[in-house]
Amino acid sequence: MSDALSGKVALVTGAGRGIGRAIALAFAEEGAAVALIARSRADLAGVAAEIRERGGRALAVPTDVTQDAAVESAVESVAGELGRLDILVTSAGTASFAPVADSKPGDWDAMLALNLRAVMVCCRAALPTMMRQRSGTILNLASIAAKRVLPGSAVYTATKMAVIGFSRVLAEELRPHGVRVGVLVPGAVDTPLWDSLGSSPPRDKMLRPEDVARAAVLMAGLPPHASLEELTLLPAGGIL
Repeated sequence: MSDALSGKVALVTGAGRGIGRAIALAFAEEGAAVALIARSRADLAGVAAEIRERGGRALAVPTDVTQDAAVESAVESVAGELGRLDILVTSAGTASFAPVADSKPGDWDAMLALNLRAVMVCCRAALPTMMRQRSGTILNLASIAAKRVLPGSAVYTATKMAVIGFSRVLAEELRPHGVRVGVLVPGAVDTPLWDSLGSSPPRDKMLRPEDVARAAVLMAGLPPHASLEELTLLPAGGIL
């Protein structure tokens, strides 16, 4: 176990699997106490057990981040039980792809709710504690889809571009309060998300969740006088 995040308390959404799970494990390895948020109790229990087996500290808080009151309650309980909140990572997300002409507005609702609104609500819920501490780091997960045109991804792209825009403004609002805001922009990552999408780029050429986790550790572990506000991480082959 390293100590880059020793003494820190991190809250990670989407922590039950994929990128969120990898970030939670990496943060624990770096010495942080990690609060795990996702809907699946079973997934969270597994990740928490893995962290504890490695000598880390984990708190599983089953939560649906699309429910405002549940998010506020979860953040309050984490700050209360672990004493503070130093890092928030919003990695919960979903994706579906189709041309706009072949989709219905109702098809977009899950992405808008989870990829964008929930990110905003989670950030807002963390602000009172971080602003009171006059310290903290927020890392929001976007996607290379926000920077490259991918036909069929219009709504997904819109949510991820909005996360970048929201994060940029939030960073300026929080700068006087000692709170940093950064956006991690990965290319395609080999996660269970692709299992439900049918076709995908070659998964053996994608990033691994652990690659994204290493980038998150870098962003969260910088000294207080430095802030990495956007990091784009791509597979070496350039695949999206």
